[in-house]
Amino acid sequence: VDFMSFHTAVELHNKAGIAWAVGAPFFLFWLLITGQWSHYIPTSRQFFATARYYAWDIFLGKDHPFEKSETEKHNPIQRIAYLSLFLFIGPVQIVSGLIYLQWREVGLEVLGLRNVAFLHIVFAFAVLGFAIVHVYMITTGKTLFEYVRSMVTGYKESAH
Repeated sequence: VDFMSFHTAVELHNKAGIAWAVGAPFFLFWLLITGQWSHYIPTSRQFFATARYYAWDIFLGKDHPFEKSETEKHNPIQRIAYLSLFLFIGPVQIVSGLIYLQWREVGLEVLGLRNVAFLHIVFAFAVLGFAIVHVYMITTGKTLFEYVRSMVTGYKESAH
């Protein structure tokens, strides 16, 4: 059963990629003007406790060692993951996609289309992995969808 034609899939993919490329600078601008950029600077505070929690303690029903606040919205592992996405994975994905889309027109045949495609696919899997983990993390609250609102809005409701 065909879900969509190859041509339609390519067009959808290209439009999504262009939306990603156009949206990224706006997101960066928003981070800078609102001061939200500070939530993404890596820290070692409670890094190992947070890693132990995700590797083991979460499955034992223990409480998360990191308490979010207005000044610290992300734990140390989230900070590294988001910063990697914003500064490395996303830009490589965007640039390799743009090169792949226009590689002959911009004179980059020397890179080799296979190399550009390989890089683009590797980083596509990194984005996919990030998305899968992100969706999984929604389910790790005390209730199945406790974290949905905070993932959508960026703010966790207070316990009061």
